[in-house]
Amino acid sequence: MDNKKYVGRILEVKIDREFGSKHPDYGFIYPINYGYVPNTISGDSEELDCYILGVFEPIKYFTGKCIALIHRIDDNDDKLVIVPTNKNYSNEQLEALVEFQERFFKHIIIR
Repeated sequence: MDNKKYVGRILEVKIDREFGSKHPDYGFIYPINYGYVPNTISGDSEELDCYILGVFEPIKYFTGKCIALIHRIDDNDDKLVIVPTNKNYSNEQLEALVEFQERFFKHIIIR
């Protein structure tokens, strides 16, 4: 899958794990909104997942700019990073904001 093609694009995201919600299997609380781009397929044969940064309230849908791809080296489930069009984050900030989940995987950030 060439998920790099989404970086720089405006995308519509459906949120299935809202800010503050609890993961149904692992019990952790989502510190961000987390969702997927409908009608896409990722390496895990599911829709392409997204971290939504810069929105600090639970939402159901979001349209924003993809500023990065988090490519998992030891897994086939890449994640897009989507933000409001007027925001940006450094790689260090991205690492801190997605650490709750990405700490379990070797990954690189692709811009």
